[in-house]
Amino acid sequence: MQPKSFFRTECPAARALETVGEWWSILILRDAFQGMSRFDEFQQSLGIAPNILSRRLAHLTEAGMFVRHRYSARPPRYEYLLTPKGRDFFPVLVALFAWGNKHLAPNGESIVLANRKDVRPLEPVMVDAADMHLITSANAVLVPGPRASREMRKRLASLKAMNPDISTLGS
Repeated sequence: MQPKSFFRTECPAARALETVGEWWSILILRDAFQGMSRFDEFQQSLGIAPNILSRRLAHLTEAGMFVRHRYSARPPRYEYLLTPKGRDFFPVLVALFAWGNKHLAPNGESIVLANRKDVRPLEPVMVDAADMHLITSANAVLVPGPRASREMRKRLASLKAMNPDISTLGS
């Protein structure tokens, strides 16, 4: 059975998972943020089979996360450089690091996100750019966007988090 394609869905989380939801993809992006760009660097770092790495790099390139750049003509060799779209994934990766360290490191953190200048550990949080308040499940809710279909508006209106009824927003 083929996995369902989520690119046609209105849910941005489902579409994002279609692009980067496979775990090798996230690890490749992690390594790219640490300066890796060449096939052999990714392969050595991850211990990934060449055929799987080739497929993941092709997928991430096709999805616009990387651009492939030839750095050697003989033999032909390419590096994979993050695009602006790829670089915009960094906060997602930071959130995964923070969550993993908080909930999945019972014996302590083995990797810590740190300030580049003074190597001070960073404690990432997500805030609203308008007022710099923390975004939490207690103060945030999904509402229909301007392009939401009637079905999506109905689905969002039916969610428990939407009570009291705010389904008229964006209509």
